[in-house]
Amino acid sequence: MTTPATFDLTGKIAIVTGASRGIGAEIAKLLAAHGAHVIVSSRRQADCQTVVDAIAAEGGSAEAVACHIGEMEQIASLYDHVEKTHGRLNILINNAATNPFFGHILDTEPSVFQKTVDVNIRGYFYMSTHGARLMAKNGGGAIVNVASVNGVVPGVQQGIYSITKAAVISMTKAFAVECAEQNVRCNALLPGLTDTKFASVLVNTPAILKQALAHVPMRRVAQPSEMAGAALYLASDAASYTTGAVLNVDGGYLSV
Repeated sequence: MTTPATFDLTGKIAIVTGASRGIGAEIAKLLAAHGAHVIVSSRRQADCQTVVDAIAAEGGSAEAVACHIGEMEQIASLYDHVEKTHGRLNILINNAATNPFFGHILDTEPSVFQKTVDVNIRGYFYMSTHGARLMAKNGGGAIVNVASVNGVVPGVQQGIYSITKAAVISMTKAFAVECAEQNVRCNALLPGLTDTKFASVLVNTPAILKQALAHVPMRRVAQPSEMAGAALYLASDAASYTTGAVLNVDGGYLSV
């Protein structure tokens, strides 16, 4: 009996947002390594192209399409390009996010609140609605929302960011329930503390890092590449009966 190549993404069209660096870039590279054509998306075209060039150097297929998911017009433009160019979408990785404020929750300015909500909630929501509709036209697909452990245990001085990530977890389950009939799966990946530019204030401040690692049983920070395998699983046929799941990749942080 032949074992199906459940992680084979050959012929699949995938969008990865926030893919110009960090976790998003590693996910984009791994999906491409398994055969997907990856649309590498982030705010800056040149940064996306750098990742595309790295994928091409390894024999993969990718293209760069800039999109700021906090801007509704740019989301619509991205999907217009995908539909006109490829006619379908199989995989969406919602990874782009923002965390413009690190401080006491009572000091959250309205502009910071709005920016964080616009990207982390509204952006994920409308990337998903556009994506799920396009997937449904062609037999289904998979959405993976990169949330955070902060969506379960709010990060100190990361109040509004943590609130939006809790909303992403709830959003994941809502899409999973309502889109199952269209064969569109939706799951969430919850990274723990990861060595990225996004988390640099935590990783590069010794006192904060020491305090954070005291609550991580593995006692170390993750590398961005350590998140990519979980995203590959959730996006692939290996997870064909998995929807509405929340997968912690956190060194044991949420198990304590």
